Amino acid sequence: MTSEAFGLIGHIKVKPGQRSALAAILAEGNDRMPGCLSYVVAEDVSDPDGLWVTEVWRDQASHQASLELPSVREAIDRGRPLIVAFDAFHETRPIGGVG
Repeated sequence: MTSEAFGLIGHIKVKPGQRSALAAILAEGNDRMPGCLSYVVAEDVSDPDGLWVTEVWRDQASHQASLELPSVREAIDRGRPLIVAFDAFHETRPIGGVG
């Protein structure tokens, strides 16, 4: 990791019964985001309508640039109707780990 590494951890509250659908949308194509070192979509084991998304980026500029990618814009447009709320959102500075 560099001192410029940028991380995000977010919890998404999904409409009832739509968690798998949103997880599939978020997980597809995330291997084609320049500067993304890790992007993990995980089911919340204590909330049947919750998803956690954990991201690690080379730097904050890489994350910002990803939001302009056509594939990311399309995923956002498809996923937005399934989302009730982003009920937790934390920026982090990754300092180590495996990836």
